[in-house]
Amino acid sequence: MKKEYSECPQSIDKSKLYGFSWMEYVLAIPSPLVAVTGYKANGKPNAAMQSWCTFSGEEEYYCLFSNVSKYGHMYSSLKESGCCVVNFPSKDIFMKCMDTIKNNGYEDDEITASGLTAEPASKINAPRIKECFLNLECEYKWEKELSPNADNAVICVKVVNVCMDEDRCRAGKLGRYGETGYLYNIRSARDPETGETEQAQVGIIEPDGTYDKL
Repeated sequence: MKKEYSECPQSIDKSKLYGFSWMEYVLAIPSPLVAVTGYKANGKPNAAMQSWCTFSGEEEYYCLFSNVSKYGHMYSSLKESGCCVVNFPSKDIFMKCMDTIKNNGYEDDEITASGLTAEPASKINAPRIKECFLNLECEYKWEKELSPNADNAVICVKVVNVCMDEDRCRAGKLGRYGETGYLYNIRSARDPETGETEQAQVGIIEPDGTYDKL
């Protein structure tokens, strides 16, 4: 039996949604985990962990960030410099990338302070994280508020250069999936009936061969 929800269930405490929609937790749809890097106005590298993003395009390729705080370093550096790098960590360096959340002072080199290596991007004025297996160098295109005077913005960036570890290009080597590939944010799901909260997790993708049968 299916149940329908058009309003926040009474079992969910709205004060603990941290600015997100209640649907974020009830649906708990996973999305890629990335570290977005740029330069702050003082020239120090900034790194912001992001998960609310998707990628698409026709002739050109774009990344859409659906939930960027207007009060964070990522937003200000994007608006000031007009560019950023979207870095994809593998599991072995994920916790170092998460450390950038703590090492986020304005005077901090947030990449180096977290035990990672900053290197210059090839096509834009932004730092890449050397240890990440995939770096997308991007130019800022536009932003939009989903609601008037929102604290967060939807931001679109255009990918202008791709830097990928050669061992990830082939499935016979490290590849892009499984234990050494892309990481996904698995939200701390809420049971809409009881309000019970599951632990947030980091997930991976394991291809199951379904398309091989078509």
